[in-house]
Amino acid sequence: MSYVFDPKTPSVPVANSDLLFPVHRIYCVGRNYVEHAKEMGWTGREAPFFFMKPADAVLPVLDGQVGEMPYPSTTNNLHHEVELVVAIGVGGKNISVGTAMSHVWGYAVGLDMTRRDLQQESKEQGRPWCTAKGFDFSAPISPVYPVTQTGWIDQGNIHLDVNQVQRQDSDINKLIWNVAEVISTLSTLYELQPGDLIFSGTPEGVAAVKSGDLMEARIAGVGELKVRIS
Repeated sequence: MSYVFDPKTPSVPVANSDLLFPVHRIYCVGRNYVEHAKEMGWTGREAPFFFMKPADAVLPVLDGQVGEMPYPSTTNNLHHEVELVVAIGVGGKNISVGTAMSHVWGYAVGLDMTRRDLQQESKEQGRPWCTAKGFDFSAPISPVYPVTQTGWIDQGNIHLDVNQVQRQDSDINKLIWNVAEVISTLSTLYELQPGDLIFSGTPEGVAAVKSGDLMEARIAGVGELKVRIS
């Protein structure tokens, strides 16, 4: 048996290496910082909820380089959302909180780019967020940094500037549901696989970007990500 055409495997470079991290699925956690939940019209510690992006939505950017993201069609309100990305190296289901971190292979800096106007329309009509969240190049991402280099990330500044002006600034320790809890909950809904990426949520300060804008994101203990909207 052979394929009708050669399959393409989305991947993200591994930092300080010639290796590639193959991407299986991209899961995203919604409203996982209190202040961001408030700016989106929600309060309190609701149960974590998830949405997905296609694996080939990744836009990998090498260390020291500036990625180019084309402004997507059918939107006039493209928003940035900086996030700690968790790369899964060991799969499983019904994973306990106590063992969840042993499934983490590494971390990356990611941007959950969002067609905010389409998302709002979807909310008002009770429809899925797919076109708002899962479009081409909607997941810019830095190289994956192995946990053997970073250690476990449970705190540290998460920050994003646009054209050298601060937009988002918080700390990973302000996650409503921490990484272990996210992995545990997600594994009750899906059997996690090596190659899964989890965008763990964004802090407050999300806002629109336009063509020509330069986004510079960084997470202490992980790395940096620079992307220009073209």
